Amino acid sequence: MKQDRYITLAHGNGGRLMRELIDATIAARLGSPLLDTRLDAADVPVERDGTLVMTTDGFTVQPLEFPGGSIGSLAIHGTVNDLAVSGAEPRFLSMNAFIEDGTELALLERLISDMAQAARHCGVNIVTGDTKVVGRGECGGIYFATTGIGVRADDIHLGIDRIRPGDAILVTGPVGDHGAAIMLAREEFGLSGDLTSDAASVLPAARLLLGAGGVRFMRDPTRGGLATVANELARVTGLGIHLSEAAIPIRDPVNAVCEVLGLEPLYLACEGRIVAVVDPDHASAAIAALAGSYPEAAIIGHVEGAPGPVVMETLLGGERVLDELEDDPLPRIC
Repeated sequence: MKQDRYITLAHGNGGRLMRELIDATIAARLGSPLLDTRLDAADVPVERDGTLVMTTDGFTVQPLEFPGGSIGSLAIHGTVNDLAVSGAEPRFLSMNAFIEDGTELALLERLISDMAQAARHCGVNIVTGDTKVVGRGECGGIYFATTGIGVRADDIHLGIDRIRPGDAILVTGPVGDHGAAIMLAREEFGLSGDLTSDAASVLPAARLLLGAGGVRFMRDPTRGGLATVANELARVTGLGIHLSEAAIPIRDPVNAVCEVLGLEPLYLACEGRIVAVVDPDHASAAIAALAGSYPEAAIIGHVEGAPGPVVMETLLGGERVLDELEDDPLPRIC
């Protein structure tokens, strides 16, 4: 095994190889003007107006590269999305890389390049980070951990406590794409297809929704999918949630995968969608604002006036309860 083609434990010992890995492979590809690898902490300008919003996340997806993205781009989009649905404009990110001994250097280079491209597209700067090399079998090739800081304007007020009976529930596009795409990419179930993950920044959609007005709450439905967000709404607000199966956009290939594997697509992860709760008087305006860029956005239900579970009206006209997810039906997909 040629040492210059693969990551070794020596790349994490603090010496020359680690310095070259950080500077030549990681920092050079990230290309962030505020990233200085000589410092243990980054200076970031603090804005005078607005509230600083902070989030943190970890990414362990397998495979590391999948149709529509990679763990590199996913780490950026996932962090940016958590800030965006909080009503914040993302500004700065930190990135920690945990790399397994024996990982091919070319793979790391591709993932960091994906990360850099996603950061540029989202308009954020990676300003600090850390790199650790772990022994073989101690992680799934590469893990990333990120922290993001954004700024939320003082006139933006979002929160699950602001939800009211009668509010409309909408989603910005088809659900379940990411979860289904990852399952196909793993080739574990004898299935194949060209389904692409929805992994992307939701920041443009969040801006459109906020511009339309009347937004009470936003969430990106990652682990546990749409059904888990709906159950959180019911549990925290104490109000029933009513969804319409006919209104929920789901791609045919996602339904097909779920039928074969006995899964419910509403529990599959999305990585480029927003579930929003909107004042009913603003719901049509919100869909109109999204229509140009998100033509499959749809109003999918409403908040009931009394306590209750998450109930979905089925295509046949009946109703069924969408219970809260208890067991993890799949390996980690984010």
